[in-house]
Amino acid sequence: MSMTPFESKPVPPTGHGITLQTLRRAVRDAEPFACLTCYDATTARWLERAGVPVLLVGDTAAEMILGEPGTIHAPLEFMLLLTAAVKRGAPNTFVMGDMPFGSYQCDDADAVRNAMRFLTEGRADAVKLEVDGDWTPLVTKLARAGVPVVAHLGSRPQCAKQEGGYRSAGRTPEALQAIVDDAIAMEAAGASMILLEAVPNEVSTAVVQATTVPVIGCGAGTACHGQIVVTQDLLGLTDWQPAFAQPIATLGTSLMEAATTWRRKVSEGDLGTHPYQMKSSQDPAASVRE
Repeated sequence: MSMTPFESKPVPPTGHGITLQTLRRAVRDAEPFACLTCYDATTARWLERAGVPVLLVGDTAAEMILGEPGTIHAPLEFMLLLTAAVKRGAPNTFVMGDMPFGSYQCDDADAVRNAMRFLTEGRADAVKLEVDGDWTPLVTKLARAGVPVVAHLGSRPQCAKQEGGYRSAGRTPEALQAIVDDAIAMEAAGASMILLEAVPNEVSTAVVQATTVPVIGCGAGTACHGQIVVTQDLLGLTDWQPAFAQPIATLGTSLMEAATTWRRKVSEGDLGTHPYQMKSSQDPAASVRE
């Protein structure tokens, strides 16, 4: 039986797994691919076993891990550590590192250095940054330096304060055309992929038709080649989810029930048989693993 490129199967720990070429083949063969956010090695290991080909270490870690009110509160060093952890947990998965607020906006030279750190220290396969057409020179420099870039267009959470809140994008003909023009400019500048967030399906359809690189949607309709949501939203771990990321599991409730059971067992002294027994001091085999 033949297997799709993303079907769950044993893979050797060599790092020779999903690559940009794999994703380009999926686009060529009209095979939609799944993406999820991830912030730790343990979760990454299970997502790779599930056959998810692309993981994004998103700046949503500021909200999901640190409990901050927005994505701009994700420090660079923190994001580098998380990205490396995810890649260690899923060495054969394509891992995108999200360049956080302040890591690329101030100076192009710093931006290139920080992006390179994601590839070296963070072991990322690509970096994602929120852009529009004005960022074409930086994307060109990154591509020239050998950094695979995922250009994040449409709604850009790092600009939420400037917009007065999180907003969808591309909902007028003029706004649609502006995003398409930006997508064309990003591909011409050397972007390896495009991520569209919170736009109508007409926008993603137009971008897919106007470009040749893989296009990942985050609340961008069915026209995109790949689809990504925040894993915690998908698993029912968050108190609120965007309309495009409704839960398909209720792990929050399961976690609460497990913790409640553990609390009860502790209060009742119901811990089972203790695994460690006293041994003779002359017994060299005494070990905490017994």
